[in-house]
Amino acid sequence: MRHIPYVGSGPYCYANSFAMLLGGQAPSTAIIEVATGGTFGMQIIGGTMVFFDAYGWNPEVGFDQALEAIGWTSTVSRGGDADEALARLARAAASGPVWVGPLEMGHLRHHPEMTGPIGADHFVVVLDVTDERVLVHDPHGYPYAQVPVDDFLAAWRAETVDYGDPYTMRTHFRRVADVADADAIRSIVPTAIERLSMHTDTEMPPGSLGNGEAAERVAQMIEAGAGAGLREHLIYFAIRVGARRLSDTADCLLLAGFPDAAEIAATQARLVGSMQYPMVVRDFTAAAAALRELAPTYDRLQAALVQRQRSGRPE
Repeated sequence: MRHIPYVGSGPYCYANSFAMLLGGQAPSTAIIEVATGGTFGMQIIGGTMVFFDAYGWNPEVGFDQALEAIGWTSTVSRGGDADEALARLARAAASGPVWVGPLEMGHLRHHPEMTGPIGADHFVVVLDVTDERVLVHDPHGYPYAQVPVDDFLAAWRAETVDYGDPYTMRTHFRRVADVADADAIRSIVPTAIERLSMHTDTEMPPGSLGNGEAAERVAQMIEAGAGAGLREHLIYFAIRVGARRLSDTADCLLLAGFPDAAEIAATQARLVGSMQYPMVVRDFTAAAAALRELAPTYDRLQAALVQRQRSGRPE
């Protein structure tokens, strides 16, 4: 089946936020997302939390790499107490929009049904700060959302997000090089190979697994009933973002001259996307079968990237 690029909504909060800050010079969100290196792999963290992204990877790990790959830089600030952070944010927002996160999504009550922390990370663009509210472009579908200051600060502390530092923000985005999209993706292929090798500097908790082993373990968890919130996590977030990332990865690899790897990534996208309906209707046998078909594709993708790299510069 021929791969067709996906266009539509999806939980691409940090890529969309970067695109807003970079403005008319921004590459596509697909390029930004894939340039983080996070799309190459699968992981189960601590035996419970499942993501279709690279073993040991989290969004913050890939941000500077993505900016460098596309020819941009920014200034990062983080930490301090709440009053200091809010004052720093207000000063920055007075000069222009500010990229902020991770935030704990559950404290952002302009999202329907959010009443407290849910352990979900989020990123927004802050436009203005007053004593009462923070004005944001929230890429989850809420332009010009007004967030009460106390709610925003609770979210920005990110106490229930499993990576990053409190009160992190980025300002002073500058373009330092004119990088073609294909060259940006070619530059991160060595990182992609490393990620697929499951080499990581991140200390992973006991029970963590990656790639094929992760796919097999999650298949077993689904066959056992997909309890403890696993079904909900998959149908509301992980499958949606996983399938889109892999679809974008296929597009980017093809653009960069890696057709064999692109075909494998497209297969991965179809397999992950095929899980949505079975998981919603609780056809756990079908969802588990898709994961077992997915399991060997990570080694195949790594081999295809290595072979193409060794054969010379892709055209």
